[in-house]
Amino acid sequence: MAASVPETAPFIRAAVTANPGLKNFPEPKTCVAMQMQRLVYGPLKAAAARGPIGALAGHPFLIVIDGLDECKQKDEVGDLIDGMLAFFGENPFTPLRVFITSRMERHIQSRLNVPGVRSDNLVDHCSDDDITKFLDVVFQDARTRNPVVNAYVQEHGEWPTPSEKRTLVKHIGGSFIFASEVFKFMMDPIAEDNHPTTPMSRLPLALNMNPGLDELYARTLARSEHLSHFLEIVSTIALLRAPLPTSAIAELLGIQTYEVVNVLVNLQAIIQVPGTEDLPVTLCHTSLRDFLNTQKRSGHFFAHPRHHVRLLLRCLECELELRRRRPGVLIHCSERTPAAAYALRYSLKHLTEGCYFVEPSELDSAIHLCRQALELHRDDPELIHALACVVDNRAFLTGSCVDRAEAVSLCREALELRPCPHPDRSLSLDHLGNALLARGQSTKALSDLKEAISLHREALKLRPLAHPDRSTPLNNLGVALCARYQYTEDLADLEEAISLHREALEPRPLPHPDRSWSLNNLGDALWTRYQRAGGLADLDKAISMFREALELLQLYHPDRGSTLNNLGVALRARYQCTEALADLEEAIFVHREALELRPSPHPNRSLSLDCLGNALLARGQSTRALSDTEEAISLHREAVELRQLPHPDRSSSLNNLGDALWARYQFTEASADLEEAISAHRQALELRPLPHPARSISLNDLGVALWARHQYTRTLADLEEAISLHREALELRPLPHPDRSWSLNNLGNALWALYQCTEVLADLDEAIFLHHEALELRPLPNPYRSLSLNNLGVAHCARYQYTEDLADLEEAISVHREALELRPSPHQYRSSSLKDLGDALWARYQCAEAFADLEEAISRYREVVELRSLPHPALSTPLNNLGVALCARFQYTEDLADLKEAISLHRKALDLRPLPHPDRLWSLNNLGDALWSHYQHTRAFANLDEAISLYREALKLLPLPHPYRPSSLNNLGHALWARYKRTEALADLEEVISLYRSALELRPLSHPEHSHLPNNLSDALLAHYERTRSLGIDKKRTPVYLFIFFAHSPLT
Repeated sequence: MAASVPETAPFIRAAVTANPGLKNFPEPKTCVAMQMQRLVYGPLKAAAARGPIGALAGHPFLIVIDGLDECKQKDEVGDLIDGMLAFFGENPFTPLRVFITSRMERHIQSRLNVPGVRSDNLVDHCSDDDITKFLDVVFQDARTRNPVVNAYVQEHGEWPTPSEKRTLVKHIGGSFIFASEVFKFMMDPIAEDNHPTTPMSRLPLALNMNPGLDELYARTLARSEHLSHFLEIVSTIALLRAPLPTSAIAELLGIQTYEVVNVLVNLQAIIQVPGTEDLPVTLCHTSLRDFLNTQKRSGHFFAHPRHHVRLLLRCLECELELRRRRPGVLIHCSERTPAAAYALRYSLKHLTEGCYFVEPSELDSAIHLCRQALELHRDDPELIHALACVVDNRAFLTGSCVDRAEAVSLCREALELRPCPHPDRSLSLDHLGNALLARGQSTKALSDLKEAISLHREALKLRPLAHPDRSTPLNNLGVALCARYQYTEDLADLEEAISLHREALEPRPLPHPDRSWSLNNLGDALWTRYQRAGGLADLDKAISMFREALELLQLYHPDRGSTLNNLGVALRARYQCTEALADLEEAIFVHREALELRPSPHPNRSLSLDCLGNALLARGQSTRALSDTEEAISLHREAVELRQLPHPDRSSSLNNLGDALWARYQFTEASADLEEAISAHRQALELRPLPHPARSISLNDLGVALWARHQYTRTLADLEEAISLHREALELRPLPHPDRSWSLNNLGNALWALYQCTEVLADLDEAIFLHHEALELRPLPNPYRSLSLNNLGVAHCARYQYTEDLADLEEAISVHREALELRPSPHQYRSSSLKDLGDALWARYQCAEAFADLEEAISRYREVVELRSLPHPALSTPLNNLGVALCARFQYTEDLADLKEAISLHRKALDLRPLPHPDRLWSLNNLGDALWSHYQHTRAFANLDEAISLYREALKLLPLPHPYRPSSLNNLGHALWARYKRTEALADLEEVISLYRSALELRPLSHPEHSHLPNNLSDALLAHYERTRSLGIDKKRTPVYLFIFFAHSPLT
């Protein structure tokens, strides 16, 4: 504006002098609205106050603002518009107008929808007239400049014809970029073997082009692909960090300039090739770079990121050649050729961009080149730093501790060459800090992390608030503090890291090249705090940061894989909180993309395998899709293979594999999966001794797997070990640890299982106490509150069975109802809540015989059966429970349909519980009970025989000292007694006496069922006496059984 309106120049100069930050964009704490106020509105108003402005005598000064809709900082856009409106409201006659070209997004439209603002929608206007005008001008110019076109027009008349022009305008479709590229394509004078050579003959070809530009780019590039060094030259132009002249491109690649020109001269339709060697080669449009950097679009023209490695090596070779020509001399940038200047500035940038595609042998070559250059100039800190970076990259690739140590040593040497007050000392402090951080993270050496933090703090002090690169030490210090937090869990480190990353992000607005780095690091720090404190706001903000960072990272950017990974992990975490399946689906999608970017032998491939496996496992558990679980196991197996000892993350892959195998076991009940899961978790635990921060995870997961094996094998040693592991995990998770509730829950479940085995009430009381504490840590809307409610209800119900304290049963029903409300259909665990509520109602029915409880229990069990259709592994349980409840209703109503349905249900349950299923004996017994009831009602002898057969098989599964063996003896005795009454088979009667005797011996006098057993035995003995007139008992037991016989015989 100062050039166009000179009267404003002194006022603009004064504003910049008063605030130098105004002239830099972006500048911390300087927004666009402020720049407009100080550099446009104020100077123009001040100039107008002095008198008429000559340059604006006939028209106002026009400012065009394009792309407001692309700005991420919506608040800043709003401030800019509000400032404009306020200015024009106060100064309506100032000779200034603002023309905004933008999509009318809501945040823009809401502010511009006011009187005084004129708006128009370009959708309402056809751009064909503008394209026609453009073509008229360029074709008229072509007639003047192009002799071929001029000769054609002289002989044939107007070209293109009006009809051809209309067809061309329609094909162009309103895109000026495409119109320009099509015109260049037609006018290109280069002949090709397979393409027409004149503009007129190229017109039909242009009309067949895809208006998306990709086909135009592909056709144009194809003209030179047969030439030497074609792909190397094109890839270089696409990947250069700064444009270079043709001679510099040739020098950088080690080829001749004419070879570069020979390739580019055919590509002038899409690449600007200057007429002189000192001007840089540029792209006609930035979309060409996007095309070349996207493999799916460019195909065999793709500029692979591996070419960065080639550029790295050539940069180092250029530097070495220069050093050899002038050994021992410090060569300033002004003394270098453009290629040599580029090599000095950008060699390490190419290392960063290509670090995931470099081979160890290529790093060896780069190290060799750096060492040779250092021999010629030993005291050059930039060369020392370059060697340190390459050595550190080799360490990253190979895990070499020797390389890590050398990188640290080299960085120390470079720092010593830059003592205070050297202007670049802060750079060397940062470099040494980063090298120590890398070594500390690799070796778990806390001393390295502490020193790294100290160095980054010193670097930050050397870059005060006004320093243009203050954001770099802010960022590095934040990363180092986060790394230390992972080992010490000192929340102060994490809070400071978040503060530092926020401060680093402020001076990196779009289009700052490091903005994505700051977004990713801030998101990572917020994610870490979410893991500690569980605040959903932190998680949402982290996801937002990762999304924005991802938008700034093109495909094959070296940081894209890590950002995809971070976003996927955060989305899966949010799914675990909200159960929004869309988050999980997106997590799987981004993890798949990250894995594609990390082919073997990418050092982070194992991380992507683990993360994708975890996300698929979560979906498999949610949707019961076994294919997801199978794929997760396969991915985790590959990760374990890639993380052989002494890989620091091997324990994580082993743990994840164990989790996936455990999940498949829950689905298929294949004992081999459970055994392998236990083995994997044991190996992980061995690799996580104290004070490993993930030890509690392995303790917990191994404990859960051992508890599951106990459920299957009833081996008490497994359960006791599980309890011990869960107690240790709980100690490692004091408040406010985010996983404390899980340890409370799992220890409670294990103690409940122990109570089921030993009936020691103290174990059950402790389980209830633990579940109450877990519930307190899971207030609404915690997604796992329903799980704690459910487990607490089961434990209270069990205590009621022991103590018959009705308060426990009422509490159980209450918490089960609350859990059910939190698990509406299609919640994956709704069937569990329905079953457990049904169990509690059934228990109350048995106590109070309230028919409403029985009816509701049956209703709940029916819904469970509907939700657990085959192949659900837990279908047998609701089938059994519904059968038992229907049998009870039959006893109440004598509706034979209930009994028949109960028998059918118990048969299905029995089929689903083959040996060695731990619950087979219950199905045998319950089906026997149902058939016994049916026999009593119908006198169908086949039912009685089958019931006896089932009771016999159940008894075989109840060896001493099983607590249910006396009941099973009694059941078989009753059924045989009934058959004896029908058949009078003496063998049945004698077996009845034997069974009743055994049951009586196993029931202590205090047991509530003891009183019935003497009556049963006396009846059988009396029958035997009457049948044989002989008691037929051994002499040792004669006095006892004579007493029983006479005590319970009827008096005559």
